[in-house]
Amino acid sequence: MSTKFAFHGGVHPPENKRQSTGGPIQVAPVPERLVVPLSQHIGAPSEVVVNVGDKVLKGQVISEAVGRLSVNVHAPSSGVVEAIESRPVPHISGMTAPCIIIKTDGQDQWCEHQGLEDYQSISKQELLDFIRFRGISGMGGAGFPTDVKLHLGDDHIVNTLVINAMECEPYITADDMLMREHADQVVKGIEIIAHLLKPHHVMIGTEDNKPQAIRAMEQAVAESKLDIDIIVVPTVYPSGGEKQLIKLLTGVEVPSGKIPADVGIVCQNVGTASAIYDAVYNGVPLISRIVTLTGDALGHPHNMRALIGTPLETLLQAAEVKDKELYRLVIGGPMMGFTVDSQSIPMIKTTNCVIAATYDEMPPAPAANPCIRCGMCEQVCPAELLPQQLHWFAKGKEFEKAKHHNLFDCIECGACSYVCPSNIPLVQYYRFAKSEIRAEEAEQRKADHARMRFEARQERLEREKEEKALRRKQRAEEAAKAQAVKKDKASQTTEKATNSGEPDLRALKTAAAVARTKLKKAQKALQLAEEKGVGDIDKLRQTVTELEAKEKATQEAYDQAQSAPAPAPVVDIKQLKTNAAVARTKLKQAEKALAKAEESGEGDIEALKAKLVEQQAKTEKAQAAYDQAESGNAPQAAAPVVNLDELKETMDAAQSKVDKAQKALDAAIASGSPAVEKMKAGVEKLQGKYEEAKAEYDKAISSAAPAQAATANIDELKADMDAIQAKVEKAQKALDAAIASGSPAVDKMKAGVEKLQGKYEEAKAEYERAISSAAPAQAATVNIDELKADMDAIQAKVEKAQKALDAAIASGSPAAEKMKAGVEKLQGKYEEAKAEYEKALEVQPQASSANLDELKADMETMQGKVEKAQKALDAALASGSPAAEKMKAGVEKLQGKYEELKQEFVSAGGQINEPEPEKAIDPKALKQNVSIMRTKLKKAQAALDESEDDTELQAEVERLSKAHDEAKAAFDAYEKEQIDKAAAEGVDLKQLKIDAAMARAAVTKAERALDKAREAQQDDLPEIEQQLMAAQQEAEKLNQTLNRFTH
Repeated sequence: MSTKFAFHGGVHPPENKRQSTGGPIQVAPVPERLVVPLSQHIGAPSEVVVNVGDKVLKGQVISEAVGRLSVNVHAPSSGVVEAIESRPVPHISGMTAPCIIIKTDGQDQWCEHQGLEDYQSISKQELLDFIRFRGISGMGGAGFPTDVKLHLGDDHIVNTLVINAMECEPYITADDMLMREHADQVVKGIEIIAHLLKPHHVMIGTEDNKPQAIRAMEQAVAESKLDIDIIVVPTVYPSGGEKQLIKLLTGVEVPSGKIPADVGIVCQNVGTASAIYDAVYNGVPLISRIVTLTGDALGHPHNMRALIGTPLETLLQAAEVKDKELYRLVIGGPMMGFTVDSQSIPMIKTTNCVIAATYDEMPPAPAANPCIRCGMCEQVCPAELLPQQLHWFAKGKEFEKAKHHNLFDCIECGACSYVCPSNIPLVQYYRFAKSEIRAEEAEQRKADHARMRFEARQERLEREKEEKALRRKQRAEEAAKAQAVKKDKASQTTEKATNSGEPDLRALKTAAAVARTKLKKAQKALQLAEEKGVGDIDKLRQTVTELEAKEKATQEAYDQAQSAPAPAPVVDIKQLKTNAAVARTKLKQAEKALAKAEESGEGDIEALKAKLVEQQAKTEKAQAAYDQAESGNAPQAAAPVVNLDELKETMDAAQSKVDKAQKALDAAIASGSPAVEKMKAGVEKLQGKYEEAKAEYDKAISSAAPAQAATANIDELKADMDAIQAKVEKAQKALDAAIASGSPAVDKMKAGVEKLQGKYEEAKAEYERAISSAAPAQAATVNIDELKADMDAIQAKVEKAQKALDAAIASGSPAAEKMKAGVEKLQGKYEEAKAEYEKALEVQPQASSANLDELKADMETMQGKVEKAQKALDAALASGSPAAEKMKAGVEKLQGKYEELKQEFVSAGGQINEPEPEKAIDPKALKQNVSIMRTKLKKAQAALDESEDDTELQAEVERLSKAHDEAKAAFDAYEKEQIDKAAAEGVDLKQLKIDAAMARAAVTKAERALDKAREAQQDDLPEIEQQLMAAQQEAEKLNQTLNRFTH
């Protein structure tokens, strides 16, 4: 026998329950229209999954839960979805909310549904999902999603399960009648809840004013295998409050701000237990409930099982309402319920009572008087608050003080308002204060979020500013270093030229140019002075004469230096000797490596032998060069090497100046500037300099020795050619756009395109000349891999452009012609790249076929070793072996050897056909794609339904339907593949996921227990730490196994 406790306060209002318990529960008629709100619970509203015009069956899901704290909504009867719109719903504020309106067909036809034969044989998660799918939420209070409460055992230790059968509020008898007529269903529902939560103790609490229900429950409990205590307590309001009931039955007080699960207790209502029974045993979702119809304005007060969404008007008519006597319509009880003005409002999952009161039964509330500080409200408050003080805080809008006085512990039972002699509507003040505090907190959260974003932005900007400053500093330092190195090289070159007696052609050329410039300026000054008869003409003539002599001398020196033979190169015997010594050292190292490999039998002996032979050849070559230089038989100096790069830079710079001056001249002509003649002369002068530079460059190209031609930087020439070609293409696009828009600048842009085309032809000719004059040795070193990569890249572009062209042609795009020209241009580039690659293959020395086969065999053998080692590593990781890290290093080492052999095989001319890597499948993306396709399909279908006859919309719906089916098939195939993959290794993937989730929950539970043990300084702390470690290891092992099949 359990001990009975008591809670603070409470009142004894008139019960008024006998009026509705005189007859059995009756079935309410099916209304012509059902109004089903999307939100009938705490949490997020559900998401509509049907469309207007859809035919629905009884029990069919019409809106799905969104997120964890949400509930499915089902069709209460069969019919057609007539509208999806906002309608008035049961709420104290009289608000409207989205609803699905179903026009019933009178057939009440069920969809396919079936219960579980043995719920104990399936996993806990599967059972919870089964209950969640059927839309069960709390039926005794605020409508909390039931599956969330049933999950509390995952991270809380549940010792006691309390079943609330109090129904303490006046008038309401729905739970009383449920226990009288269906006690067995209630007990079986409790058994299901106990199976999920595994409590040590199950208690049913009820008041002593329900003797018939108590007897029925005692008989049903006697037949149950569970040890259930039925605790009968004295009738007092509000004993049905969750915290008050727990205090009554267990003596445990739930702390402020906590939930019952924090003290090891879970509370459920008898109506919820009955709904769980219907869901599990019969597969019936929550589409109806028992509702009490009472009040003096009803001719036949009684309890009815009515469909969710039934308008109050239908229920009142079934209870023979007296419209003339009806004064107030209340949903809920007289203490915590609220008045509604319209009979079209539907009943929902939490509607347990409808009171049709007369004027005498519920007269208007009298006017409020000032508080007399009697203290009666404090005496009856079941939450042990100070209602009078909270009233003053709410009235004075001192919300922070109200919050600190535990305002949110108020359950709004109305006991304080009931006993107040001043008729102050205290609960309304508390509701107002709570709403204001929630609004302020929401605004504060928004402000904090905005502040955090602002601070993060400021921090990012500051960081970027510092990084830019650092980069600028680094660039300045690098530029300074580069300038210093350049100066050092210049000084070394000058010193070397001075020491060797070799003339500096560049310096002489600059000196000659400067002398010519000074001479021209002096001649102009003399001419001006003679014309105007001013200045010291004799002195100017003397200056001209001196400058003419100087100009002649510098030009002769430059010409003489150009024609002078190059001095013989200085042979650095010391360097040659060092090269020979280094080569001998490397040879000895190669010999030792080979000997060590032959002794141990490890390593690639054949590769080491080949390396030794190669090093012997290098050593002999270095030694021969040194011996030849030491004996005085060094080879004669080659012809002087002309710096083609410098000449080309000079020519390009001159051309750039010409282009710039020409643009300025064109602008001056267009604006009618008086400086046109002078600018023309400047352009002609710059053009002359450009011609000189070009002639000098062409002369150097034509007179270059074969050895020089071999050293021409072909890559740079090709890069220059490609860059100019890109400019040509860009300019051509701009010209096409200008022609299309009728721009007046077309002629000028055409000239620019022709000029760029000329430059491209020159660059191309120079590149082809360098290619043709390259020595065979150079041709042999052409990087075939790069040429092939270029060819493949261009081929990919061709294919991509061709696809785009095909799509444009199919859609009748006006850009098809332009795209066709682009494809042809890319095809031409591909042919050029292919020809260059094939030409390089012809001159590239190839390894013998026997050698290629040997290299390929070595490579394939090493690849097999890599795969074998990788499999062993995977097995070690799955079993948690301590040798996993060492094995991982071994795999990386073998992979490196494989890459070396692969590179050697390719360099020898071998071809590798590697399979394309499989694209990683993202299950989250697949699931999201299914959801996106479904949403798009619904929107398109809705648009099609609204339109009369739209062929395009019909085609879009068909396309989206196909895309949705494909996305769903892809996701289903992925899931099946993962399940089959696991099954092949003897693993039940579904059970593995459940076990992994339970293991993670066990870790959470152990962590909480450890925290509590540390706070209480318990003696068994080491034992709890060991349990936590064991739980973590088990969870890690299961998660690793799960990741093998799901990632």
